[in-house]
Amino acid sequence: MHVGTDLVEVKRISNLIVNYNKKFLNRIYTNNEQNYCKRKKIPQIHYAGRFAAKEAVKKTLLQSDLISSINLKNIEINNTKDGAPYIIIKNYSIDKNIKISISHTEKYAIAFAILF
Repeated sequence: MHVGTDLVEVKRISNLIVNYNKKFLNRIYTNNEQNYCKRKKIPQIHYAGRFAAKEAVKKTLLQSDLISSINLKNIEINNTKDGAPYIIIKNYSIDKNIKISISHTEKYAIAFAILF
């Protein structure tokens, strides 16, 4: 089992969006993720949560030695109908089970990932 965690300041992600807009968003987030965040009252909080989740997942994958590198955009964060987050790894045939949890406040977003 491998565990990854990441903590992100919402303000940091907000600044990246303001300064780099689509260049940043398109480099990190899939279209599905961008559409999800845009529908939220405060999108930058949800962008920060997804960024933290992607980093946490990346850490678990790198620890596992299943891969040597991965682009954050290849890790897509989705939600079930009841709101629970789950991931899809694009362009990799990784059949491991990864569970994630995301939480955020006005100032911070945190995520945990566990690879079984």
